[in-house]
Amino acid sequence: MRAKALRQTQTDAEKLLWYRLRDRRLLDLKFRRQRVIGKYIADFACVEIGLVIELDGGQHLEQLAYEAQRAAEMERLGFRTLRFWDNDVLKETDAVMEKIRQVAETLALTPTLSRKREREQCKQTRNKAP
Repeated sequence: MRAKALRQTQTDAEKLLWYRLRDRRLLDLKFRRQRVIGKYIADFACVEIGLVIELDGGQHLEQLAYEAQRAAEMERLGFRTLRFWDNDVLKETDAVMEKIRQVAETLALTPTLSRKREREQCKQTRNKAP
C-alpha cells in the first residue's frame, strides 16, 4: 500500500524521470516505479537487468547511513543502485538519462535470470507481509 501511495505523490523530478523511462527508448527496458525490493521501496527499478534508480532531495543528506544500508541490501538481492539528485534530474535530464543508459547497457550485457529474480522478489515480499 505504501508503494501505491508513493506513486500518487511523486516529486517533480520523479515525474520527469518516469516520463523519460517509461517510453522504453532506453534499451527497450521496462522500468517500474515505487517497486518493492526486499524490505525497501525503490524509486525506479528494472528487474530484467537488476537496476535500481534512486532520486535524492535535500533530506537524504541526513540519512547517509540508512541509504548505505539500503544500497547494500539491494546489492545483496542482486540490484545495482544508481543515485541522482532531484536537481540534476530537473536541470541535467539528458546527462542523467545518458548515465542510466550506459549503466543499463553494461548490465544488459551480463546474462541475468530476470523472471527467476522477479519470482524470488515476489516470494520475499509475500513472506515478509504481516
